[in-house]
Amino acid sequence: MTREQERQRTAQAGEALWHQFGPYVSDRQWGTVREDYSPDGQPWTYTTHDQARSRAYRWGEEAIGGICDQKQLLCLAPAFWNGQDPILKERLFGLSGPEGNHGEDVKELYYYLDNTPTHSYMQMLYKYPQHAFPYEWLVQENARRGRKKAEFELSDTQIFHDNRYFDIFLDYAKAAPLDLLLQITVHNRGAQDAPLHVLPQAWFRNTWDWGYNSYKPQLSACPDGHIEIDHASLPDLKLFCEAQDGQMPELLFCNNASNHERLYGEPNPEPYCKDGINDYLIQGNQEAVSPEQCGTKAAAHYVLHVPAGQSRVLRLRLASPTLAEPFADFEQIMKLRRQEADEFYHDLQHDLPDADARNVQRQALAGMLWSKQFYYYDVWQWLKGDPAQPKPPEQRWQGRNSDWVYLNNMDIISMPDKWEYPWYAAWDLAFHCVPLALVDAHFAKEQLLLLTRDWYMHPNGLLPAYEWKLSDVNPPVHAYATWRVYQMDRKRHGTADTEFLQTMFHRLLLNFTWWVNRKDLNGRNVFEGGFLGLDNIGVFDRSAPLPTGGKIEQADGTSWVAMFALNMMRIALELSRNNPVYQDMASKFFEHFLYIAYAMANVAELQLDMWDDEDDFYYDVLNVNGQRTPLRIRSMVGLIPLFAVEVLETDALQSAPQFVSRMNWFLENRPELAALVSRWQEPGKGQTHLLSLLRGHRMKKLLRRMLDEAEFLSDYGVRSVSRYHKDHPYIFEDASGTNARVDYEPGESSTDLFGGNSNWRGPIWLPVNFMIVEALQRFYHYYGPDFKVEYPTGSGQFCTILDVAQALTVRLTKLFLRDENGRRPAFGDDKQLQQDPHFRDYLLFHEYFHGDNGKGLGASHQTGWTGLVAKLLQPRFGE
Repeated sequence: MTREQERQRTAQAGEALWHQFGPYVSDRQWGTVREDYSPDGQPWTYTTHDQARSRAYRWGEEAIGGICDQKQLLCLAPAFWNGQDPILKERLFGLSGPEGNHGEDVKELYYYLDNTPTHSYMQMLYKYPQHAFPYEWLVQENARRGRKKAEFELSDTQIFHDNRYFDIFLDYAKAAPLDLLLQITVHNRGAQDAPLHVLPQAWFRNTWDWGYNSYKPQLSACPDGHIEIDHASLPDLKLFCEAQDGQMPELLFCNNASNHERLYGEPNPEPYCKDGINDYLIQGNQEAVSPEQCGTKAAAHYVLHVPAGQSRVLRLRLASPTLAEPFADFEQIMKLRRQEADEFYHDLQHDLPDADARNVQRQALAGMLWSKQFYYYDVWQWLKGDPAQPKPPEQRWQGRNSDWVYLNNMDIISMPDKWEYPWYAAWDLAFHCVPLALVDAHFAKEQLLLLTRDWYMHPNGLLPAYEWKLSDVNPPVHAYATWRVYQMDRKRHGTADTEFLQTMFHRLLLNFTWWVNRKDLNGRNVFEGGFLGLDNIGVFDRSAPLPTGGKIEQADGTSWVAMFALNMMRIALELSRNNPVYQDMASKFFEHFLYIAYAMANVAELQLDMWDDEDDFYYDVLNVNGQRTPLRIRSMVGLIPLFAVEVLETDALQSAPQFVSRMNWFLENRPELAALVSRWQEPGKGQTHLLSLLRGHRMKKLLRRMLDEAEFLSDYGVRSVSRYHKDHPYIFEDASGTNARVDYEPGESSTDLFGGNSNWRGPIWLPVNFMIVEALQRFYHYYGPDFKVEYPTGSGQFCTILDVAQALTVRLTKLFLRDENGRRPAFGDDKQLQQDPHFRDYLLFHEYFHGDNGKGLGASHQTGWTGLVAKLLQPRFGE
């Protein structure tokens, strides 16, 4: 074991609380649903970035590179001021949904560079301009551009191009579970000396202003110049602040309480409000901070003069107040934890020889570990309001999430993005667990279990989607993630966690039942999943009533449930090795899969196939009063049937004789169903058997279109909509006057059909590409090397399916890797990002990528499912 693996072992065994503190502070709380108490449910206008410094939050905290304990009682994070900005830089700036020309987006430049599973060592880089931060310019220019133009980013302002900025590295290390070191290294990249105010801040989450508990913890100045921390639910702690140039920092205190005068024009119930330190420093208001040097928010104010091209270092330590010499062993501990982090990743990456690939993978995993956040949302309390606060408007009881009174979340959860998505998203989280299992299978399993807890899952079996609309429907990928995490954990640690698998199976049964009862309304195994996370991929908003009336019988929704059934069957067969009872459940899911396969081939026995023989593609079907019309959009919707594939080996069947007996009876007595799957009764490579929605001939047809560079295949993966629609847009018209269209849009979309960030009409998305690669690997496991397809289509070159999977993996990973000219496609044409040594090796993991040139788009820190690149880069990926 490495030292980090040993820490993981002791933490999982409950021997040491290595996870008690971590990077659990969100990059943003303002504009979230939880903090919205408006009558019209408009969170972007109820709490704004401008208000954030003055408003005490009810449900969580925000910071730049912040850490906190698992209940977020105590937070620690730095703040900065360059002497030019109108406000203290305590939080990252970004645009709200209505402000951004393509939805909400952070407008800063920062990178999560390193992290270990126990957070024994973490590193982040924040790039802070020395010029005044262009707040208004970013807002105004994005508003002016409109949806047809690209987003206006911070780098587009040229604010970094004269190198007048600071590179601020935050390094955290743990000497012990409750002994944390913070080193702040400030590099002046400019040609002139520059001042910088650095204010490491400690504060308590406000738990006392809501009417449940009047206990107020306290921070206070110690005679020795440090900050004493007194909280009844935490051990005694002190924030030790090292002297700089022989002088201790100025200590400033206020309270984490709302400034009612600034926000509402009312007298403040207590002095020294949350924005007190900001007002003291920026406005020179001496009365904004406590003269008694105590409160619930505190800062150590350092004023640095950083010479051109040089750096300055600040050191702090959060530890027991009895620690005699907090900085004597500081450098030694920091160095040791860095070495142990290197040792941990060397163990993971020992078969990955390319240094650039190791860097990309390590930063992807670092971003995922940094994106573990404290998430608190009690819907019942949120709906009825708090005893000491004004009563929320009555409309809330009929509005957003009012049918989720059961949901009560207060946990550390893997987030898609620490700024843009400070909430979990159900299918994102399932994908997160796959790369997370590379470094922390225990946490990955806990996350999957968490989402199915009775205080998360709706009593009807629906998994919560995300706080914006908990009842939205995400693809049911959680059984898939459960099986993959189980496999990876077993392979890495040599033991099978059947208790985890069994627990997840029983909980997922409830979710499967919800799908069958709620999304197959006619009981014909054709599913109308609704939204399914693909935003504007079709001509209609699939989560809303159709303008035509009727419903959409979804090729992707039906395929996702078919995949769900196969995943559940495979899990049941695995569990049946130790308990034969599960063989009956395996039979149930086997049969359900076949009925779904039949429905896709012949919808409701009305001779309308979701498969179109003329186009060799799957399409959604619009059903209006029994009149069915295929929606001929060549999109990812038609490729998702590939995902429903399972290969069973003979030894798995030999251990399940009851399942085999029932299966044989079913196949003999339901030949019309048996004929739909690929030669079930004929053994394939290595005595394996295949279950799939696609037989070999149809799969070749579908792959021919998917692997066509004039259609789906980009240099960087598979597009979400075929390039065919660039010159041949799909236009839907009906007698009622409904007119809608889908064009190929490789970058940001020109329509916000489903919210501001609707971009599924051409870009490349990692999660569905990852599923394509894994599906092809499973097909190869059955067909072997003799089954070949043309790759790319029209090239005259024929490859095995495994070769195609590997080639797609190369296309996807080269989004991030330097090419022969040293360029990373994800950086686009930004010369500074591509060439500057202080930029070119720091990675951003975007939400999606341009379908033609691979440029990263959307949320810039969507490390969650884009972090799947870490798994793609891992040698032996297909095992």
